[in-house]
Amino acid sequence: MPRTRPLRLLRAVAYAALPAEFVLFVLLLAGVRIPGAVLLAGELLVTGLLLAEVLVFRRLRRLGLSAREALGELVPEVVLRLIGHELRLMAGLVRWVGRRRHGVEGADGVFPHARDQAALMYGFAFVCVVETVGMSYLLAEWPFVHAVFLVLDVYTVLFVLGLHAASVTRPHTLAGGVLRVRQGAHVDVRVPVGRIAAVRRESLFSHEKADGELNLAVGSQTSVTIELTGPVDAPRLLGAPRPVRLIRLHADEPKALYDALTRARTGPSPSPGPLPTV
Repeated sequence: MPRTRPLRLLRAVAYAALPAEFVLFVLLLAGVRIPGAVLLAGELLVTGLLLAEVLVFRRLRRLGLSAREALGELVPEVVLRLIGHELRLMAGLVRWVGRRRHGVEGADGVFPHARDQAALMYGFAFVCVVETVGMSYLLAEWPFVHAVFLVLDVYTVLFVLGLHAASVTRPHTLAGGVLRVRQGAHVDVRVPVGRIAAVRRESLFSHEKADGELNLAVGSQTSVTIELTGPVDAPRLLGAPRPVRLIRLHADEPKALYDALTRARTGPSPSPGPLPTV
């Protein structure tokens, strides 16, 4: 659907209003006195912008667009993808605490892959916690700077734990003749078993970037290599297409994944019929 002039105007206002609102927020935190008229104008502008966004969204929905398509007309795709990634990380934390995994219902096989990165991620999170405590002590005399760094440091800890939680709660799965290859909250590729030309177990600790290859190392290691008869799309984080014909991935139990893929590719042996009577 081509963008109309009102949509372009609405986006232009949003690009100007939201950064200005953020600047006002920072100034208020810093204790800067801002005239009441400026604050009122800013709040009215943001309120009017949100109302206009809602009205345009409803109009686009009435024109037949899906909720995501309508939202894509109002918000840049890059912003939507980044926000979606952050939300999946936080959802991963909730699932991790609740010991619930994503997308495993009805799967013929579930193959975790986060075990070998756990020590590294916990260590990284511990370093971030130590940094948070240290920065809080060093910046105690500057309340505003202390508050800003505290928010950033706490979010960094949550982000690191979210990366690991997303890997734990999003294992590789095999269901309905489709292998679902995942890593963290940013890689989710579906590979039809019929498109797999060869699968082999091999431990690799170095992976050079090459066109047509997807390397999903865990702890710098991959343990299963899958060659495809034709490319599948493995979109990048910001949505750019990436056709791949070779996938290297890791599983906590690579033999189990290899055996499951081998059985899925060859199919069960036919049951012998009754012996002929003489």
